[in-house]
Amino acid sequence: MAEPATAFEPTDDDALTRAIAEARAQVAAGQTIPLRDVADWLDSWGTADERPAPSCK
Repeated sequence: MAEPATAFEPTDDDALTRAIAEARAQVAAGQTIPLRDVADWLDSWGTADERPAPSCK
């Protein structure tokens, strides 16, 4: 019996290829979220001052 795939082992190459193409198109269109915004948001998790998820700028 084969072991189940993990999140780190994509099993659908076509879906992965489509996701990468979509991500590249978003970056080319300037639809990105600064790393600092994401890090600040994650750091707020579980605190009394939890922040909303950042969005594209």
